[in-house]
Amino acid sequence: MPHKQFDRFALNVKPLSQRKDKVYIEKDHVLPSAEPKAFSAAGTNVIEEAVARLKAARDAGKSRMIAFGAHSIKNGLAPVFIKLIEDGWITHLATNGAGIIHDWEFAFQGHSSEDVRENVSRGEFGVWKETGFYLNLAIIVGAYRGMGYGEAVGAFVENEGLEIPGEAALAEEIRTCAESDPLQAAAAADLLDRVRRFQLAPGWMAVPHPYKQYGLQSAAYRLNIPFTSHPMIGHDIIYCHPMNSGAAIGRAAERDFLAYAQGVWNLEGGVYLSIGSAVMSPMIFEKSLSMSQNIHLQQGKHIDNHYLVVVDLQESHWDWTQGEPPMSNPDYYLRYNKSFNRMGGQMRYVTADNRDFLLALVRGLERNPIC
Repeated sequence: MPHKQFDRFALNVKPLSQRKDKVYIEKDHVLPSAEPKAFSAAGTNVIEEAVARLKAARDAGKSRMIAFGAHSIKNGLAPVFIKLIEDGWITHLATNGAGIIHDWEFAFQGHSSEDVRENVSRGEFGVWKETGFYLNLAIIVGAYRGMGYGEAVGAFVENEGLEIPGEAALAEEIRTCAESDPLQAAAAADLLDRVRRFQLAPGWMAVPHPYKQYGLQSAAYRLNIPFTSHPMIGHDIIYCHPMNSGAAIGRAAERDFLAYAQGVWNLEGGVYLSIGSAVMSPMIFEKSLSMSQNIHLQQGKHIDNHYLVVVDLQESHWDWTQGEPPMSNPDYYLRYNKSFNRMGGQMRYVTADNRDFLLALVRGLERNPIC
């Protein structure tokens, strides 16, 4: 007998206008022209090496990927990321579900980052109308249209709205696709369920995003750069809202994982930057690298010449070029350093604020402009 489930429709969902936030993007954004803090000699060497490897990878048409945690967005770094993709240095962006949310809230209302402790106590954390309603709907519509998670949200921001199909059209699509394309029929059924439950009118749903110049997903969609999301069910505030559809999340996130894996497949001679992501980045990277090696080995090849840079605030004093530290060394417990070190290629570790690293990287790349 199925266990009883929590009823999200019973929640008192409040408008975002009632939420107090801590970060305001117009005030807190970081411009690409900002000066980074000085690095140690070792850190400077890694940045110079990364610049040279990015240039070589770009010239060879190889992947140049950045995976990052949500704090990179909360720290106002979207303009810096946007410059990197506008200038052609980065071919793929990847983040977690929280990174998607903060980026969208900045584009939609200009501020984000609520007080978790205070709002959990009040039963308000994550229970906000616009974030839950619009982001879930964008993903459901995007999954129906064959889009990935980040792409669906990027299109929603860039286009400042969504096209909602009518009930009759969706019902007909479910009927006609049931045998020929059952996955599309299922995606249409998920959307039809939400159209009915929320009584959504067919046609264009206009949703202005007055701060979309700060939206990284919007810029990636506009520039046709893959921006993938790698969420975990229940980790993000959009799961609090009754508009949420786990099936649609799964469809969109699966597409994103396979798009990400395709980027890793082209990483021989490429560059992978992991910035402030202790779990998501190494976990999806190791599976994608294994799958990519599987295909390369079938072709008599192997991915060996990939360059990894791991950036985090956590101090590390071990020379990671010498392999994995012994268990007696405190750096052994830097879990994701250890994980990346096992994945072949060259790995470098930089102890730095993500703002300073990305700004220093931009400075170095400006000395190597694309002709």
